[in-house]
Amino acid sequence: MAALKKTALYALHLELAAKMTDFAAYTLPVHYADGIIKEHLHCRQQLGFFDISHMGQISLSGASVAQALETLTPGNIQGLQPGQLRYAVLTRTNAGIIDDIMINRLDTGFMLTVNAACKAKVLTHLQAHLSSQCQLEILPDQALFAIQGPLAKQLMAQLSATASTLSFMHSCTTRIEHMPCIISRCGYTGEDGFEISIDNQYAEPLARKLLAFAAIKPIGLGARDSLRLEAGLGLYGHEYDESISPVEAGLSWTFRKNASHFPGAHIIHCQQQTGVSKRLAGLLIEEKAMIRADTPLYDDKGTPVGMVTSGGYSPCLKKTIALAFIDAAYPHSSLIAKVRHRTLTAQITALPFLPHRYHRGSV
Repeated sequence: MAALKKTALYALHLELAAKMTDFAAYTLPVHYADGIIKEHLHCRQQLGFFDISHMGQISLSGASVAQALETLTPGNIQGLQPGQLRYAVLTRTNAGIIDDIMINRLDTGFMLTVNAACKAKVLTHLQAHLSSQCQLEILPDQALFAIQGPLAKQLMAQLSATASTLSFMHSCTTRIEHMPCIISRCGYTGEDGFEISIDNQYAEPLARKLLAFAAIKPIGLGARDSLRLEAGLGLYGHEYDESISPVEAGLSWTFRKNASHFPGAHIIHCQQQTGVSKRLAGLLIEEKAMIRADTPLYDDKGTPVGMVTSGGYSPCLKKTIALAFIDAAYPHSSLIAKVRHRTLTAQITALPFLPHRYHRGSV
């Protein structure tokens, strides 16, 4: 078995009394001394710091790279201007999702951020299809941090005036003091926030500088998951995988108009025209009980109608919530979840569970 990898902040996490866990071939903090619920609420109310350096960062450059990328995704890549980001999916010929990725157009090319568990297969996929058309480089020595919460702009204004004026899904290349970095206004918590890509040599100095602000606290994987769940955001390996199409996963909004030349295009077009057999939905459970992935769902006659993909406690709603795939034709607003020997009623609800608070203004 290969040894677990460590981010550049491993020693700092231990210094901060993090409880560490294994995740996607890395050892990462699951929570710190305050615990998951307090970390979650602190991010919603003030500001959280996340070490997400385990995620993959890939540089792509070349004259035809945007056009080449559009042969692998239904997303609009050629329409991106320097300093703009786009959330997109890489698809297989069976219309399944290889990975959901973030694409950042820079002056020098593109930066892709991919899920940690998908790094190897995404790199292989890109090399197989793009190596003759562009230059591809994985960036293992690049750290990635996220600061998320309503005080994100207040903090960023003290670090980079340029970055603090970005709007949602925009980026800039800048410096924090002497440290060069790429800062994007984005995140996966539903809150306003920024992601900072920076060389590993500057990772710990920058992290310590960020953590010196009174309003910020370090946040582990536990609260990162509950935050994205409240925001109704899917997670690869749960709501997205190679057996689930973007249409089934509710990601048709990521498609460019009239997209036709990408893997699985024919299947996806048919699904858009004729519909799909299952759809992603949000569930609210009133009873005090925990619902996890793979919990089966039934109608009131005991007929199977779906399966939970992610579930957990919402610290903000003080209720159990879940994401689930249910039969697209299911006509009712509630269904039954069976957890061990208990039968629970789940209400189908619109997503997200909490409104997103992304900053879409110009200042």
